[in-house]
Amino acid sequence: MSAHHAPRDDPSVQAATTGVSHHAPSTSISSTISSSRTLTGDVEAEAKEIYGRWSTSSSSSSQLQKEALTEIYHDPEPESPPVPEKPAKKVTASWSQLPRKEQLALLTIARLSEPLTQTSLQSYMYYQLKSFDPSLPDSVISSQAGMMQASFTAAQFLTAMAWGRAADSEKFGRKNVIMIGLLGTMVSALGFGFASTFWTAMIFRSIGGALNGNVGVMRTMISEIIKEKKYQSRAFMVLPMTFNVGVIIGPMLGGLLSDPVGQYPGIFGPGSLIGGENGVWWMTRWPYALPNLVSAMFLIISTTALFLGLDETHHALQERPDRGKQLGRWLWRTISRKSSQNYASLPTDEPGELGSAHNDIELQPRKKKPISRRKLPFRRIWTRNVVFTMFAQGLMAIHVGTFNNLWFLFLSTPRFDPANPYPPGHIQSPPFHFTGGLAMPPARIGLALSILGAIGIVIQLFVYPRVSARLGTERSYRYALLLFPVAYFIAPYLALLPSSTAPPAAANGVWIWGGITVVLAVQVLARTFALPAMVILVNNSCPHPSVLGTLHGVGQSVSSGMRTIGPAVAATLYGRGIEWGVIGTGYWFLGIIAISNNFAGMFVREGSGHEIVLDGEEEEEAEGMLPVPVEEERGRKR
Repeated sequence: MSAHHAPRDDPSVQAATTGVSHHAPSTSISSTISSSRTLTGDVEAEAKEIYGRWSTSSSSSSQLQKEALTEIYHDPEPESPPVPEKPAKKVTASWSQLPRKEQLALLTIARLSEPLTQTSLQSYMYYQLKSFDPSLPDSVISSQAGMMQASFTAAQFLTAMAWGRAADSEKFGRKNVIMIGLLGTMVSALGFGFASTFWTAMIFRSIGGALNGNVGVMRTMISEIIKEKKYQSRAFMVLPMTFNVGVIIGPMLGGLLSDPVGQYPGIFGPGSLIGGENGVWWMTRWPYALPNLVSAMFLIISTTALFLGLDETHHALQERPDRGKQLGRWLWRTISRKSSQNYASLPTDEPGELGSAHNDIELQPRKKKPISRRKLPFRRIWTRNVVFTMFAQGLMAIHVGTFNNLWFLFLSTPRFDPANPYPPGHIQSPPFHFTGGLAMPPARIGLALSILGAIGIVIQLFVYPRVSARLGTERSYRYALLLFPVAYFIAPYLALLPSSTAPPAAANGVWIWGGITVVLAVQVLARTFALPAMVILVNNSCPHPSVLGTLHGVGQSVSSGMRTIGPAVAATLYGRGIEWGVIGTGYWFLGIIAISNNFAGMFVREGSGHEIVLDGEEEEEAEGMLPVPVEEERGRKR
């Protein structure tokens, strides 16, 4: 007899009918079901008959019995095998998709004011130092320029970590630290512009470095404003892009405004319309003060804009009233009322706001109690990835931070003149034993430095986003490091290119400007990819969010320390190279450091930003006491 017509006394049928009595436990029902799943045909009819007899039962177990017997003849179909999912493509947002653009714009204004000031003075620093003591030889002026840069970065090295910790504290916060840095830079610019001795200028440069820890704090704020990883490559590009804008404007500003009496005697000199009989006296007394006054004005505007519009991103301070923001809203409403007579003010929903006419306490939202997040002890910051990342960042800071200083020295250095060689008796013997710079004046130096910024902007807008999205952070960083040694090793050979002018006149012509563009294109291409990638790697190496500002402060201290050593050593080697007749010593020193940076970069890994989880944090996140990131990091080590 076939399986479809099993007799009633079949053992399996008996199991189905006798194994589940009216008082049988549910476990017996389950085992019976599992043993009779193959029953069909007459057995199914028998099961229906049993089900009918039990359908009138009022026992508490009847429902379980009904469900069990139902499974006998309603066996579910086998599940289809899961379809393998395709790996998700890496999503990179466009510039227009970036959230909170108004906050990024304010940080951009603040960041722009600093490279504007720093690169402005680079276009005329050589000539300002020369004006302090015209009798000093070029090799000494080169060493002084290195010391001047080192004074700024040395002071920054000593204080950047402290500013980072202040930004993490509830007493200061991010916003106040940035405004202090901007005001400190303003004082430094004014003092440097009106300095009349080398040591006075160095003191004011040191003040500017000591009061400025802004880069690290701004990176922290960007990471807190833009939390989703798909926006990070664009968001962290804002600061380097702003730097390149400053590199374009700053040198041109410094070159055009420095020594106005000498450059524009018909306007500011003796007998001019503005200068009168003796010229503008303060421009004659302090010929390099004007570009610093312009920089100070921009810094004041930036500080005011941040005070009125920037949000505090420190988690524990976001619920506190911000008088600057309240004043900014009040000013905006006042201006808007004057611009429109038909304007009707809506009641504010922010309690205690300046100028608020609607203070009904029942309509005011109740303030949340600020949450004091657990903080990782400083001694636990130093994970393996943090140490490797900081070491690689320090090496990169040496060569990237020193290149601009050597660049303006090289552009300012007098050309080699066979009729009057220096060092005496020197004969050019390439490929290594040759000397001479390009002897460019401040205005032309400003143009040459601006090319660097212009190339950077083009690459950042049209090349970086697509290539970075395809390669990812780590590979973008490592590939970019390969280009730096190329730029440093070929840069000194610009002195050997044919010029349309004979020495000692400033070098000029198609070959000179073509060579300058090639060197800068290679260096800026490398920098455009390496710097944002390095910022992301430092940010994501942070072992815990509570020390993010501190870690960026550590990173800025490391960078400042290395940028103290780098320019001092490179400028000294450059000065010695002039005396030895080997102009490339400073650049080739940077090339060796860049090669070392390539090896160190092999050990850097992109972290999760939350490698260490403190006791109780998981429970608090589950209960909603701690904010959960918009995009949960996948690499967290629990």
